[in-house]
Amino acid sequence: MPAFSAFVLFATIWFLTLFVVLPIRLKTQGDVGEVTPGTQQSTPADPQIRKRFVITTIVATAIWAVVVWIIVTRAISLEDMDILYRLTHP
Repeated sequence: MPAFSAFVLFATIWFLTLFVVLPIRLKTQGDVGEVTPGTQQSTPADPQIRKRFVITTIVATAIWAVVVWIIVTRAISLEDMDILYRLTHP
C-alpha cells in the first residue's frame, strides 16, 4: 500500500472515529444548569477536546492497523466480497 493511500485511509478513519467519539459522555450547559449568555443550552459545558482527540487517535490507529493488515495480506479480497464473481466463476 503506497504511503499516501495509507495516510488518506488513516485520515478517513480518524474523522469517522471522531464523529463517533464526540458525543460520548457529553454534558451540555443545559444539563449542568449553567448556560452562558449568548450561547445555546446544547453547547458543551466542558468539551474536553484534547482528551477526545487522544481517544480518537488511539481507536483510529487500532482500526487502521487492522484494515491495513487486511489489505496488505489480502485476508479478505474483492473476490471474497463479490457475490456476482462467485456466481459467474464456479
